[in-house]
Amino acid sequence: MAASPIYRREISFHAPGADGKPGPCKTWYKVVGDLSSSTHPPLITLHGGPGAGHNYLLPLIDLYTAHKIPIIFYDQIGCGKSTHFPEKMGDNDFWTFDLYLAELDNLIDTLGIREKGFYILGQSWGGVLAGLCATRRLKGLKKVVIASGPASLPLYVKGTKSLLAELPEDVRKVLEDADKTGNYEGEEYEKAAGVFYDRHVCRLGQPYPEDLQAAFENLKEDPTSYITVQGPSEFVITGWIKDWEGWQDAYKVEVDTLLLNGRYDEVTDICVEPWFKYIPRIKWVTFENSSHMAHWEERERYMRVVGEFLSTVEVAVGPAALCSPGIITSS
Repeated sequence: MAASPIYRREISFHAPGADGKPGPCKTWYKVVGDLSSSTHPPLITLHGGPGAGHNYLLPLIDLYTAHKIPIIFYDQIGCGKSTHFPEKMGDNDFWTFDLYLAELDNLIDTLGIREKGFYILGQSWGGVLAGLCATRRLKGLKKVVIASGPASLPLYVKGTKSLLAELPEDVRKVLEDADKTGNYEGEEYEKAAGVFYDRHVCRLGQPYPEDLQAAFENLKEDPTSYITVQGPSEFVITGWIKDWEGWQDAYKVEVDTLLLNGRYDEVTDICVEPWFKYIPRIKWVTFENSSHMAHWEERERYMRVVGEFLSTVEVAVGPAALCSPGIITSS
C-alpha cells in the first residue's frame, strides 16, 4: 500500500491583541491526503485543552486510510509548534472564542477549502469549538462531529462532581484538600488526580500511548491557555468558560451532527444531552468501553462510526423525529 501523502507547514496569523510579539504569529499544521484532488471534503480536527496540541488525535488518520478523507491537524495558538503566549496568563480579553475562531478561519482560507467545503471534528475543548462553529454557521462547514464536548459547563461540573464522589475516600480527601488550599501541585495531588484520569479520561492503563502522553506534556510545558480558559485541572473549573451554556444556540445548527462520548467519560451524559435535545439533525453514539478518549480506547469502532457518518449522504436522525429526546445510540 502506498504511503499517505503528508505535509507540514506554518502559516502567519495576526492574533488580535498579540501586542509586542516580533512579527506575525504562526499556526503550525499538518495535512494527510491531497486537498486538491480528493473527492471528499477534508476533515479539520480541533484538539482539546485548550493547549493539548494535535498529537493525541493522530489516530484519526485511520479515516484517511479507510475512506480517503483528507485530514487536517493543527496546533491551536498557545501550544505545540504554534506561537506561545506565556505572558498572557489570566488575560481573558486575549484568550477568547473569537481568537480561536479567527485562527481557524485563517487556516481555512489559507488552505483554500472554503468553497469546496469541509467537515469538523472537535474533541473535548475542541468539541466546544466545533459546537460553536456549527451554531455560528461557519461558512463552508458541511458536517460536524462533537466528540466529548460539553454543551454546558455548569452541567459538566455537576457531572464531574458525581464522578469524584465515587472515588476512594483517601483519593477524594486529597482532591478536596487541594480545593480548599488552592494548591494543585505536588506528588500526592498528581497521584490522586491520576486515579480520576485513569477512570474517566483514558482507561487504557499506564503508560499512555506516546501520542496521547504528548497532550499532557504540552499542557505541562505551557498551561497558559488551559488555566485561563478552564482552570487548574479537568474537574476544577475556574476559568472564564465556567458559565458557558452553548446549547442555548444549538437550534441554529443547520448541518448534520454526530455527538460522541464514552460510558465512563468525564464529559457525562448530563452535559452532552442538551446538544442532542436542541440540534435539529443529530445522532448520539455512546462508546460502552470508553471514557474521554474513545478514539484510542475503541479505535476501530470509533473510526467506523465517524467514517460512516462522514461518508453517507443520509440525514442524521434528530430528536424531532424520535419519541424521546433521551434516546442514545450505542455502538
